[in-house]
Amino acid sequence: MEILVMVGQLILGLSILVGLHEWGHLITAKIFGMRVEKYFIGFPPKIWSIQRGETEYGVGAIPLGGFVKISGMVDESLDTKNLSAEPQPWEFRAKPAWQRLIVMLGGIIVNVITGVIIFIAITYYEGYDYIATKDVKYGIVAHKLGHEMGLRTGDKIVAINGKAFDDFAEVRKVFLETNSYYTVERGGQRVDVYVPNNFIEKISDKKNAGEFIDPIFSFKIGELVPGMPAAKAGLKPGDKIVKLNETPINFYHDIQDALDKTKNQAVTLTVERGGQTIQLPVKVSPEGTIGFYPDKDLKITHIDYSFGESIAIGAGRAFSVVTDNIRGFGKIFRGEVSASKALSGPIGIAQMFGGIWDWGRFWFLTGLLSMVLAFMNILPIPALDGGHSVLLIYEMVTGHKPSDGFLEGAQKVGMVILLGLMVFAFGNDIFKLFR
Repeated sequence: MEILVMVGQLILGLSILVGLHEWGHLITAKIFGMRVEKYFIGFPPKIWSIQRGETEYGVGAIPLGGFVKISGMVDESLDTKNLSAEPQPWEFRAKPAWQRLIVMLGGIIVNVITGVIIFIAITYYEGYDYIATKDVKYGIVAHKLGHEMGLRTGDKIVAINGKAFDDFAEVRKVFLETNSYYTVERGGQRVDVYVPNNFIEKISDKKNAGEFIDPIFSFKIGELVPGMPAAKAGLKPGDKIVKLNETPINFYHDIQDALDKTKNQAVTLTVERGGQTIQLPVKVSPEGTIGFYPDKDLKITHIDYSFGESIAIGAGRAFSVVTDNIRGFGKIFRGEVSASKALSGPIGIAQMFGGIWDWGRFWFLTGLLSMVLAFMNILPIPALDGGHSVLLIYEMVTGHKPSDGFLEGAQKVGMVILLGLMVFAFGNDIFKLFR
């Protein structure tokens, strides 16, 4: 069932974005009097279509893309049978270069507008929840990757790249940058801890989930998992664990460490409840858990934004997706991160949506993908909008139009590149599933 939910969210999100992208091409073409022969969401074979005027609107069986067919344009269909005749007034090739450029950029522009609107709406309706750096008063827990980097449990991160910061989540935003470092307070001194330039490769590996850092926090028992040792032993929401056997428990990572050392053993928990101290025998599971969620003593700061503020902040968040992609590609080209670990295809994207249908996460990821789709399409690869746009800009600057034969050849090269990238993305996703 979870797989169906993942696939359903991926298909819905991509169908919305592809439909809007291709509509951007369609509407700009029609504005300039070009004949649009087909508008399809999905690739052939055709499932359904309807004719409206000069345009056939339809849905294809392969839901990972879409297309518009504009008369007189060399596109992915490679239909060039009519290009030897004189250009007709309604054809793409008969229009001025600046009009053709707007048509080629129409899909990208619509995707950018869509992404910005989604991020503005999320910012306005949800506001922002974050943990303030000043409220991480006990410092951090350094897990395996954090310890490898040089961080230590109890460190207080006070600056990133020499600058103070308010939102604790910013400690993870430096992975796309180069030569970044944290400044921490440790034992009354300040120490700089440098982030390896290839660290994003390690942190993005699903095997390393939860292996970086967390804030240190005290806790009480929150929700209990039915049938697990904690519930069977009589623990209740609101209980405060102060000891496991003779080991003092002050923070949540203390109980995690103590349980990890007593896997599959019978232990005694000393618990404070209603002003009294009681002892409860508990059998720790072989995985080192007893089955409860912590009620964290960690302040969450919430900010609500006015509509005007949401426009500026939401737009900034949308365009940060593009800048993050540029930084990510920069790391790949510099050899700091391998492409196989940094890039994901449809399977990886579906996993991002998750097996539970959460509309908040759905729209966030759809907005993110809209900006990514715009960025990918602007790349100067033949067969992509960016490749067409580069040739049109060349024509506008030089006054010389590339021949139809050259355009056809460039389209073929671009299709080979895109098919190669698709094979790589699918293969890489499948490889990651079995790692």
